[in-house]
Amino acid sequence: NFGFDIDDNTKISDIAIFGSGTIRGGEGNAEGGVGLNGRFGKNTKISNVWIEHANVATWVGRDYSNIPELWGPGDGLEFTGMRIRNTYADGINFTNGTRNSSVTDSSFRNTGDDSLAVWASTYVKDPSVDVGHDNVFSNNTIQLPWRANGIAVYGGYGNRIENNLVYDTMNYPGIMLATDHDPVPFSGETLIANNGLHRTGGAFWNEDQEFGAITLFAQGSGIPGVTIRDTDIEDSTYDGIQFKTGGGEVPDVKISNVKISGSANGSGILAMGGARGSATLTDVTISGSRDGDVTVEPGSQFVINGTAARPSAEERGSGQGR
Repeated sequence: NFGFDIDDNTKISDIAIFGSGTIRGGEGNAEGGVGLNGRFGKNTKISNVWIEHANVATWVGRDYSNIPELWGPGDGLEFTGMRIRNTYADGINFTNGTRNSSVTDSSFRNTGDDSLAVWASTYVKDPSVDVGHDNVFSNNTIQLPWRANGIAVYGGYGNRIENNLVYDTMNYPGIMLATDHDPVPFSGETLIANNGLHRTGGAFWNEDQEFGAITLFAQGSGIPGVTIRDTDIEDSTYDGIQFKTGGGEVPDVKISNVKISGSANGSGILAMGGARGSATLTDVTISGSRDGDVTVEPGSQFVINGTAARPSAEERGSGQGR
């Protein structure tokens, strides 16, 4: 590992970190380690760093139980111009209570787990206070994650996913909100806005489940306060937006100005049989979905209000909403 315990107001820029890893996990030199890892002081700025062949490119935060006297959540961190390639696990993961931090204008390709994630984990000093919140992923390009999501948020509040492009996920969503991995519960608002998702979603290896381009998965606790707006979803492997079977509820999702086209192996919007919650559609257009525009499976306790329209002739002529 290239480990850092960074004091406040530190800058790291214009370096490259090339690991020698050849496997995900494991012992010895075959495991690629972590490019930037550890406690990041307040208002740290990291720019123009190129990382390849690490196990994880950047892991923000250490578990409180690791070295309590060195624990401290990331706060006010800024990552810009990052270039992450060919990792065996995550690209950049904001965990252990990271808050008020951002990743912008960065590029990710061929990551082996979530390219970008907020994981509001419980391995913190005080889970009632040390919650991952008010983080922003914006203006990033993500291509070809070979395992897991393009962008994921697990718990917390006030986190935003804006103005990103995600292409060609192999087996998971382009964007997922989920409560697996035992996070601190979601609260407040979570925003997904102005994103483009192209050929995303998939089926994980040896698992009988299919994921949509955007998937909300309340495996345990619920996922309240979600807004999805101003987003184009094209040529999804399965569904465009999917509300997945889980134990929690996903209430009052607001979906507006979203275009979904070409879900050739699924629905434009799917509420699975075990899903619970509700969504309201406003100015949503759907076309080219094999299993229908909006599908609510039998047994589902999910209610979808509003209707989806077909694209206008003008939109079809311009290539929008194919």
